[in-house]
Amino acid sequence: MERVGVVGSGLMGSGIAEVAARGGADVIVIERNAEALAAGVARIEKSLTRAVASGKLSEEEANRVRGNISFTEDFTRFADRQIVIEAVAEDEATKVGVFKRLDAVVADPDAILATNTSSIPIIKLAMATKRPEQVIGMHFFNPVPVLRLVEVISSLLTSPETTARVRAYATDALGKKVITSPDRAGFVVNALLVPYLLSAIRMLESGFASAEDIDTGMVVGCAHPMGPLALTDLIGLDTTLAVAESLYSEFKEPHLAPPPLLSRMVQAGLYGRKSGQGFFAYRG
Repeated sequence: MERVGVVGSGLMGSGIAEVAARGGADVIVIERNAEALAAGVARIEKSLTRAVASGKLSEEEANRVRGNISFTEDFTRFADRQIVIEAVAEDEATKVGVFKRLDAVVADPDAILATNTSSIPIIKLAMATKRPEQVIGMHFFNPVPVLRLVEVISSLLTSPETTARVRAYATDALGKKVITSPDRAGFVVNALLVPYLLSAIRMLESGFASAEDIDTGMVVGCAHPMGPLALTDLIGLDTTLAVAESLYSEFKEPHLAPPPLLSRMVQAGLYGRKSGQGFFAYRG
């Protein structure tokens, strides 16, 4: 896995590109336009600067990482990639479109097409290609350079060889801890986490407790590093809503249905940290 492609340079895509470059790979990041690419470059630069300031990377190492990453708007540059990791918005139609394009341009017959989806069934993306046995889920966690976990999700058609190669790559090259999941909405982590987040939103919506008290209760009372509402802001309310809708669509259990407050906040553009306002306000 010396030649890596990343589709998308948002919070997740930029982090994936950074850890792949830290692992020594030649990384190409693609975005839809120059503005989005510039934002991705800025995210990676901010992360590297922070890592140098904290002593986690030397300036020399940071420069090596910078040199390993290039940016483009041209999908054809992915022709020689050995693995491409898709990290665009959590929208099924958008992701299906990306996989159709990747299938057409990635020329290496052994190349793996991976998705960072947190909820969309892998098989739906695999069937958009002519190589479903080489499509797999690689679900990273935000912030990618810090959190070590990767969920590896094989569809019914993913080959054992593809699964083994991705596990080895995530473990050996990226330094991640891998857990595996069947191809079910939410996989392991979000199937447990999202119902908890939705419960906190319902508690706030009902007026039972304030946002501050809900989060303080879980941080101080249960030793969680972050309260559920602050965590939802970090994940993104739009992403949380998309995962909840996927979970409810698959399992039809009432506690998985998105609360109206979550839906209204997303409609209002209150996405959390990335928009500057969610359940809490953020600066910069």
